[in-house]
Amino acid sequence: MLGSLTLAASYTIWLVIGTPVAFTLFMLLYLATRYKRCPSNRILVVYGKTGGARTAHCIHGGGALVWPIVQDYMYLSLEPMTIEIDLTSALSKKNIRVNVPSTFTIAVSTQGEIMTNAAERLLGLPEREVAATARDVILGQMRLVIATLTIEQINQDRETFLDLVNKYCGAELNKVGLEVINVNIRDITDESGYIEAIGKKAAAEAINQAKIEVAEATKTGAIGEAGANREMQVRVAEQQAQSDIGRKSAERDQRIQVAKLEAEGVTGEAAAAREREVAVAEQGARTAEGRKAAEAEQRIKVAQFEAGAVQGENESKASIADYEATLAERQADARRRGDVALANASRDVLQAEKEEELARLEKEVIAKQQIARKQVEIDAEAEAEKQRRIAKGEADAILFKYQAEAEGVRAVLEAKASGYENLLKICGERKDLAPTLLMVEKMPELVREQVKAIQNLKIDKITVWDSGNGLGGDGSSTSNFLRSLIGSLPPMHELAEQAGVDLPGVLGKVADGAKKAQSASKPNPPAN
Repeated sequence: MLGSLTLAASYTIWLVIGTPVAFTLFMLLYLATRYKRCPSNRILVVYGKTGGARTAHCIHGGGALVWPIVQDYMYLSLEPMTIEIDLTSALSKKNIRVNVPSTFTIAVSTQGEIMTNAAERLLGLPEREVAATARDVILGQMRLVIATLTIEQINQDRETFLDLVNKYCGAELNKVGLEVINVNIRDITDESGYIEAIGKKAAAEAINQAKIEVAEATKTGAIGEAGANREMQVRVAEQQAQSDIGRKSAERDQRIQVAKLEAEGVTGEAAAAREREVAVAEQGARTAEGRKAAEAEQRIKVAQFEAGAVQGENESKASIADYEATLAERQADARRRGDVALANASRDVLQAEKEEELARLEKEVIAKQQIARKQVEIDAEAEAEKQRRIAKGEADAILFKYQAEAEGVRAVLEAKASGYENLLKICGERKDLAPTLLMVEKMPELVREQVKAIQNLKIDKITVWDSGNGLGGDGSSTSNFLRSLIGSLPPMHELAEQAGVDLPGVLGKVADGAKKAQSASKPNPPAN
């Protein structure tokens, strides 16, 4: 019993102590499995709940703890990608289409904002799709750069060209998280052969310049050699002349000394002296003759050497002139070939520009004219349809108007007929009262028409000369004038009588004398 209690106590102690330790070890092992390390050739992208406004947390080197459920991770490779760009028919600044094949080496950037762009736009994409996206960006920027440069700048100033390509392509690739590592531009060609013509021209100019320099060196060498030979001959002649002068001077001194010794030694022997003098004279003559002959031979040799030097110089000059003429002919021929090649290239360029201009004209002008013509036809048809509908609507409106007017007139006539019928019923046996009542109804209109008869008379001023003595019959001449003016209006009672209507008694009666006067004042009708 005691052993069982001891065992239970020991188990309880181990349970109390071991449970926190085991839990701690479990948590440490779990956290170790959730800690992700980033290799040097990759970027660790932690996405999900990263805190702040960031869409992802990018780590290059080191590691990060990825929390379960709220976070996850992926890797972006930093391995370089090689993209072959086969750019063809790119339009340069002088409207010459060039082919610029190149090789771009790109990779995901490790800079902070650019890494975030790569995580947002390239995460999870295969390398083939990333390369396709970069190729589209590079092609567009390459065409933009080439459009700002001439053929000479593209072909000769490669450093500036590559700087512009790196600048524009790098800026656009950074937007998707990539950067340019290296750009290799291969052989640049054009469809019209302009670059080849420029190369041939430069080669011809270099060859001609080399030939000119060789000819100049040869000429300088020949001139120097001829000058050295002439200088040598002059120096040799001078040394020979000095030698002869010294020799002659020594001989003269010798003869003088000998003559003095002989004169002192043989003064006693005249014959011997005379013979000796004769002999000395003969030897002197022979010596002078030999000296003169040596001097003549020397002058002949010197003249021959000078003539040979002059002949050599002339031959060298003739050779140089001949070589210069040949060189000028070759230069002219090379220049002619270069001009012909350049003219052919210009002709091809102009032909291409002509075809391009015709295509542009066909696209921009003819197509627009056809569209405008079609538009005019459509507008004309629409306008005609509109006019037809408007005319139909107006005709329907007129028809409805006339129908409405007819209905109104019919309704008025029916109302009048009904009114006349009721009027006759009211009059009963006195049917003659009906016209009288109608005449009374129209009386205001008749009066209105009588007033209209004189309202348009334009009387500026009326001057009446009246003495006031009443000699004009009834009343004065002024009253007679007014009476005759009023009398010119159609009498109301006469109109009623002509219509067969008896006016009411309230309107008065016309006396018989007045009737006779009115009838007498009327003009007689013309006889039939």
